[in-house]
Amino acid sequence: MRQVFLDTETTGLYPAQGHRIIEIAAIEVINRRVTKNHFHVYLNPDREIDPAAQEVHGITLEFLQDKPRFADVVNELLDFVADAELVIHNAPFDMSFLNAELGKVDRENLEKTSGNIIDTLKMAKEMRPGQRNNLDALCRHFGIDNSKRTLHGALLDAELLAEVYMAMTRGQESLMIDILEDEAPQIEDGDAVLPISLKVISASDEELGAHDAYLRELNKGDNLWQKTVSGSVEYLV
Repeated sequence: MRQVFLDTETTGLYPAQGHRIIEIAAIEVINRRVTKNHFHVYLNPDREIDPAAQEVHGITLEFLQDKPRFADVVNELLDFVADAELVIHNAPFDMSFLNAELGKVDRENLEKTSGNIIDTLKMAKEMRPGQRNNLDALCRHFGIDNSKRTLHGALLDAELLAEVYMAMTRGQESLMIDILEDEAPQIEDGDAVLPISLKVISASDEELGAHDAYLRELNKGDNLWQKTVSGSVEYLV
């Protein structure tokens, strides 16, 4: 299964008030394993950044002046997320901004071009009701190192989100399954590859002797079940 862990940074909180996306990051995960394939861009918003938002992510308008606009990267973004399951922390926030940007360039909402959308904030609230469930709190809860997260950044946050999601869903689909399948010896059965994990336990001398005595009792000298050849016992079946 292909999943894309996505995060954005913005000029403010409300796209309806004209705020824009200034950073998008998306990390690809296939069958619960992070690949080297990712999407990451900074964007020129053509507007000011709210001071409160800049305190959160530290991105300045000066830094963004030579960066592309959303229209310049929209095709690459849509190609990257196409048919993938999107995993986003507080999905309604990011999706509202992404869909607002898509609307500005006459493109369909992201829900129509991607697969299922998972909101990890909603998942966390169901798992940990009444507790703080922001990304930092979840990293602390699951023992994930977020020491590099001095400011919010879309790329680092997407990477941390992938780790958090794996920890949140480990009981449903353990990573150990993948590890055991990789380490187990395999045989080929036609086109299928079957894992082998067999343990053979041999009978002890005492157990073999007890079994031989049991058969002699059954035989009553008729040699129907066993016969002795050169001091060894053969069982007739």
